Amino acid sequence: MTKNKNNMSATDNLIALLNLEKLEENLFRGQSPKFGWQRVFGGQVIGQALVAAGRTVSERTAHSMHAYFLRPGDPKTPIIYQVERTRDGKSFTTRRVTAIQHGKPIFDLSVSFQIDEPGFEHAVEMPDVPKPDDLPSEGELKSLFIDKMPDSMKHYWERERPIEIRLVDLSRYVSREKKEAKQQVWFRASGPIGDDLCLHQCVLSYASDFTLLDTALIAHGKYVFDADLQVASLDHALWFHRPFRADEWLLYSQDSPSAQGARGFCRGSIFKQSGELVASVTQEGLMRPRP
Repeated sequence: MTKNKNNMSATDNLIALLNLEKLEENLFRGQSPKFGWQRVFGGQVIGQALVAAGRTVSERTAHSMHAYFLRPGDPKTPIIYQVERTRDGKSFTTRRVTAIQHGKPIFDLSVSFQIDEPGFEHAVEMPDVPKPDDLPSEGELKSLFIDKMPDSMKHYWERERPIEIRLVDLSRYVSREKKEAKQQVWFRASGPIGDDLCLHQCVLSYASDFTLLDTALIAHGKYVFDADLQVASLDHALWFHRPFRADEWLLYSQDSPSAQGARGFCRGSIFKQSGELVASVTQEGLMRPRP
């Protein structure tokens, strides 16, 4: 795990990014990394908003969240997170979080927390795919393919990132072939992040936005980095089913049942290596061809 000049790893920086500053009761402030992006990464806002909601809840764990991206975020400006304590019930707690920049809401999140209680259990089986140790590492991929990537993709892969990803099917990133809109990737935090389940949920929430919308573009031989596309997340929903660690390998199995009206709909299932389903994700995103 490499360190930057401040002796902080990419994982350390992610944890610091999620550690919001408390301004007042129910009011928090978050920052954005200085990557030169034109807008704030959606996973960052999801993760920070979940942190803000979690700071107002005790002895309960998030089990579902539903979010809408309302305006592009400005990475040069702090984000204010305002938490509304919607409901505190005997078993469930509900919070609404609004992210604000320049006096306007850019993101809205509703999240539900629940006490730990037993009940019926079942889950779908994990797809049969190669294990992460049998797949090329990011370093190996860079040495093989980075010179063949377009500049926009090359700049993305050259940076040290807090989430390590291993691709089950490499052909997606070296070919424009139109294929079935499905993909599987393994991911984990690139360093240890402690034992706080809430933090692991926030890191998974951050990572869940990385490759999901890209799945819809597989059917059209396009990439999210293409200059002739306008791509943005519109909404995002996530359900936590079972405890997990985001610094251990998780399989993200994704598909896109539909694209229409310049929008792509995608869904994903996240599994432990042992095969347990730990989370489910859905997202609709803008996929608008530019002239």
